Amino acid sequence: MNYPQPPDASSRRPSDSASDGPHAGSDGASERLSDDGSGRPYVMPWQVPHPGSAAGRRNRVFPPSTPTIHTLASVITGVAVVCALYFGRAVLIPITLSVLLSFLLAPLVNTLRRVRLPEFLSILIAVLATVLALAGVSALIGAQIVQLAADLPQYQEEIEQKVQTVQEKTVGRADSLMTRAAVALQRVTPTPPPAPPQPRGRAARNQPQQPMPVEVHTPAPTPLQLAQRAFSPVIAPLETGFIVLVVTIFILLQREDLRDRLISVFGSDDLHRTTTAINDASERLSRYFVAQLGVNVSVGAVLAIGLAGIGVPGALLFGALAALLRFVPYIGIWIAAVLATLLAAAIQPQWTMAVWTLIFFIVVDVVAGQFAEPMLYGRRSGLSPLAVVVAAIFWSWLWGPIGLVLSTPLTLCIVTLGRYVDRLNFLTILLGDQPALTPAQTCYQRLLADDPHEALLQADRLLNEMPLIDYYEQVVFEGLRFARNDVLRGVLPAEQIARINQALLDIVEDLESVDDSRHTRNGNGNGHGSNGGRKQDATELTPELRAEIPDDGRALLCVPGRGAFDDVAVAVVCQLLGRAKIPSTATTYEEVRATRAGMVDAQTAAICVVSLDAAESPPYLRNLVRRLRERAPDASIVVGVRAVRRDEGMSIADDARTQLAPTLRDLVDACGVALAQRQG
Repeated sequence: MNYPQPPDASSRRPSDSASDGPHAGSDGASERLSDDGSGRPYVMPWQVPHPGSAAGRRNRVFPPSTPTIHTLASVITGVAVVCALYFGRAVLIPITLSVLLSFLLAPLVNTLRRVRLPEFLSILIAVLATVLALAGVSALIGAQIVQLAADLPQYQEEIEQKVQTVQEKTVGRADSLMTRAAVALQRVTPTPPPAPPQPRGRAARNQPQQPMPVEVHTPAPTPLQLAQRAFSPVIAPLETGFIVLVVTIFILLQREDLRDRLISVFGSDDLHRTTTAINDASERLSRYFVAQLGVNVSVGAVLAIGLAGIGVPGALLFGALAALLRFVPYIGIWIAAVLATLLAAAIQPQWTMAVWTLIFFIVVDVVAGQFAEPMLYGRRSGLSPLAVVVAAIFWSWLWGPIGLVLSTPLTLCIVTLGRYVDRLNFLTILLGDQPALTPAQTCYQRLLADDPHEALLQADRLLNEMPLIDYYEQVVFEGLRFARNDVLRGVLPAEQIARINQALLDIVEDLESVDDSRHTRNGNGNGHGSNGGRKQDATELTPELRAEIPDDGRALLCVPGRGAFDDVAVAVVCQLLGRAKIPSTATTYEEVRATRAGMVDAQTAAICVVSLDAAESPPYLRNLVRRLRERAPDASIVVGVRAVRRDEGMSIADDARTQLAPTLRDLVDACGVALAQRQG
């Protein structure tokens, strides 16, 4: 395919705007606002100064907005919230545990309510079941700890031997190296001067006397003090647990009332949005917590059974620890794996048990993460991997070990809240796992960073999900519109425009041989009749229309506009026409504009004008279509892409034989119809 090469931006002549049409001010469209959300007047293509001229060299980038009082208030609010979380953790931790526990118990309470049990009885049964389960797990963990502590003296010899071996391999070698270095340094160090003689006689008697040492002995603790020391570590968790259970019961009893109060506080003006946000958050979090709890308990049970089979002591302890720490994705289970592996390595002279323990942890985590979790609640938790690690560090700093366990649920609550609160949307962008940029923005950013390889890799990934014509329409052309807006603002130099054009042409050439057969469309849906229900390629024409295209060698002529990226658009259109078996040839705007050019004459079959400026219908493009009509009065002219229809205002041409194509699919079909009409 003969793709036109991108002309150097410096080759654009300043006289083009004067010869192509009237001044933009006479057209009445220069006062429209731009569509980039900035609120600035839209700059038409013919109003952009030549990049090499004095006006084009001026920096036309608008200055960034200065920080407002709202930004300062947001920063102060964030600092105040973090301080409140840190200093109020004694009160906030039980409340947070109660809220999360209510999310976990809500499905069980709803199930009991469906069997016609009273509300209070359903809540009481759910809470009692939770208390019994926690008491059983705590008793099991305590028994395992006591048994492991009692068995450790039996492994004292193996542990000492293993520690000695590790010390010889690591600390011993380092100590030997440091000793050699000290000896070598002592050899080159000069001998220090001798110490002064000790005073004797009268001088010794005049020396100050050393103070008498004093020892302080604390009295022996009383039995009451011993009891307080023994039970104080247990009283605090029991007190916190009691508060959590009481608050959970009241939250479950007052669910509807609390929901109404939240709606009244945060969004009584927009009941639909607030209700949707609360329902989505509660359902999403409840479903996630229940599924995560089920997976974690299953993983802990499998690990306990497997470790017991391997022979690791305290298998139930490590299984329960893994189930608890697995609430921290990516890193939680490996904390338990490291502890179990260290114990297995310490109690056995060989390394066999430690190796099998580590392998077993890896296999169980891979099976749970790649098969069990995707089937239950999707492959993703809604958080990016980096956000999970950062959240674990942040909440551990705020609330200690409890914050480490609650880091993922709390962060997931914040991300879900940010989807509905505009001022917290940045948290969803920073912490969520959704792409921060659209595919079109990503494509344009890779081109701006002069990284066409990444842009081509993105194209390969997207082409597994969409046809080539949709990739060009939704990604490449949308990215070119971002680039076009930057050109109109004057922020892209001529050299960068040329590099972007060349990179895009290379990408288009690399995508020439893409197999698009897996993305098919029905022949009934293209607007040109039926082909018996046969599936066809996304750019393939119907057999009826294909039979009407002439085979006399005459090709459709593709003409670009004057825009900075119109030559790339022509290359894309020529490739799509070739895949649709429509003969085409490409030219340049300068060749068509020259009066002596012989490519356009009365024998031209059909002409396709491709420009990203078609949506604005600039005067130069209307003049181009008018000149093409004068040179080829009988040719069918197709103008795209995103051309303005006649019923939407100012059009490129009022000629009935000039067709407007708003999309690439319409453009390919219209070109086939144009050649078929010329044959008729």
